[in-house]
Amino acid sequence: MGHSNHECEDCKKKSENKKRCNGCACDQLRKLQTLTEVDVFLSGGIVLEDVVFVSFDNNNCCAFFNDSPEGEPGSVIVVDCQFIQAIRFEAP
Repeated sequence: MGHSNHECEDCKKKSENKKRCNGCACDQLRKLQTLTEVDVFLSGGIVLEDVVFVSFDNNNCCAFFNDSPEGEPGSVIVVDCQFIQAIRFEAP
């Protein structure tokens, strides 16, 4: 019995490691200050211009952006950070 529990722990650790959000964009989002205005370039050529970074969930790789700058109510856009090819930070 003890051995099978150990195997389950190993499986759990492996699945947790697979969930880790890898890549340059994911790393940048981990450090990005909330309410920063950015342009996001997605794989496939789609560009999200002038979106405001809201938060990043490292458990599922979701980055949350608001498409209305200046704190106005707007749509929330959820993006998997692993599909972001580039992030442009607006000049201050």
